[in-house]
Amino acid sequence: MKFGFAMRLAAVFTFVLSSGLVLSRTVEQYHLVAPDTQQVISNGGASTHHRRPLPAHLAHPEGSGFQTGFVAFGDSYSAGIGTGFNGKEDDCRRGLGAHGELIRADLAASQGGPNSTAFQFLSCTGATTQEVLSGGPDSQMDAFNTSLPVDFALLSVGGNDLGFFDVMNSCVFRFYNFYSGTCEAALARSQAQIEGDEFAQGLQVAVTEILDAARWEKRPWFRVTVTGYARFFNDATDACDDMSFGVWWNGPRLKKDLRSRMNAMVLTVNAKIRRTVDEINARFTRDKLVFVDYDEGFDGHRFCEEGVSEPDYGRADTWFFLVGAQDNARNGTQSNHASDLETLSPTSVLIDPSFCLEPAQRSGDWGELALCYMAMAKARDPSLQLARGDFVAENSMWYVPTYYGKTFHPRSLGHETIRDKIYEVWRGLE
Repeated sequence: MKFGFAMRLAAVFTFVLSSGLVLSRTVEQYHLVAPDTQQVISNGGASTHHRRPLPAHLAHPEGSGFQTGFVAFGDSYSAGIGTGFNGKEDDCRRGLGAHGELIRADLAASQGGPNSTAFQFLSCTGATTQEVLSGGPDSQMDAFNTSLPVDFALLSVGGNDLGFFDVMNSCVFRFYNFYSGTCEAALARSQAQIEGDEFAQGLQVAVTEILDAARWEKRPWFRVTVTGYARFFNDATDACDDMSFGVWWNGPRLKKDLRSRMNAMVLTVNAKIRRTVDEINARFTRDKLVFVDYDEGFDGHRFCEEGVSEPDYGRADTWFFLVGAQDNARNGTQSNHASDLETLSPTSVLIDPSFCLEPAQRSGDWGELALCYMAMAKARDPSLQLARGDFVAENSMWYVPTYYGKTFHPRSLGHETIRDKIYEVWRGLE
C-alpha cells in the first residue's frame, strides 16, 4: 500500500509508519509525528531506552492532539516476561520492557503524553493460538475492547503450540531430570506439530477474528504485525560442546548438533508463520498482515557465542534470559519477585509433586511447569543435587516461576531489537 505525503483525504485517522513515526492523516494532508524523547513512560514509572536520532523534518507538530491506539496479542515473547514490572507481577507475567510497551511509549511521547495512546496489552505467558481466539476461559479476543481506538495489532504466537518448552526441558534443562524423556522424542514431536496444519489453521482463525473485531473494512489502514522468533544459539563454535544449562548436576551438554537442530526448529517455525501470513494476505486485495523476522538482529547476542563460557550469568550482551539471570535493561532496574517467595517455596503445599502437573500444563506457564517438574524429580529421587547449589543458596528468587519461565525469552535489549525491526519493516510499507 503506497502512501504520498500530499494526498488529500476525507477522514482523520492515524497509522504507525517508521522508527516510531506516527503518520497523522488529516483532510488536507499527512502530518508526520516523531518521538523526540528517550523516556519510556508506563504505569506511572519511567525508564530509559535507546532511540536512534530521527531527521529534523520529522519533528512533532505542536498541538496536533491526535490519539492512536493498538493492541498486543500473544504469548510470553509478546508479554515480555522477566523485563520488569511495578508492584506484584500479574499472572500473565507482562513486562514493562516488552516491545509492545516500548512502541506504546514511543507513540505516547510523539503525541504529547502517556494518555494520548490507547494500548491494550492482552498478551499472556503460556498462551497458545486457542487462547487468543474468542470463546475460551482465557480468551484474549474476548478481552479486546473495540470501543477504544485501534489502528494496528501486534501478534506473537506459536511457541507454545509447537512444543518449545518440551524441547527445552528434554534437551537443555532436564527439569524433570531423566524422567523428562529423550531429546530425540521431543524434537520429533515438535517437528510433527510444525509440519501439521493445526497451527496454521488456528493462526488464520485468530487473525480473521482480530481483523473482524477491529472492523478493518472501516479502517483500511489497519494491519496485524506478526512477529517470529530468534535462534537461541551460535551453532558454529565447538567451544560450547562441554557446557551445560542443566538444572541438576551432570546435565546434558550443549553439543553443536543439538544447537543446530534447535536453531533449525526456530527457522522452520518462522517459515511456517511467514507462509501462513502470505496465505492470509492472498485473500485480500491489499495486505492486512505483515511478518517481522527479527532473527538476524540477534546475531552475536545468542548463547554459546565465541569466547563465552556458558552459563554466563554476567554477560549483558546475551539477549536471551538464562534461568535466574538478571535483565539487561539500560537503566539497570531489575525485577523483584520477593512478594511471591512464601507461596512458591519448594516446601509449600502449592508445589505438591502429586498434584501440580495438571494445573501447570493447563496454564502453559514455563515457570510453573519447570517448578512442578523439579518438585516431582526431587520427590522421586531425594538425592538429586542442583547444578548450581551454591548459587541457589545466595539467590532468594530461585523458587519463583518467572525465575525459570523467562529462560530463553528476550531480555530488554532483545525487545529493543524486536521493536526496531518492526519499525524497519513498517518503513518498507511507506
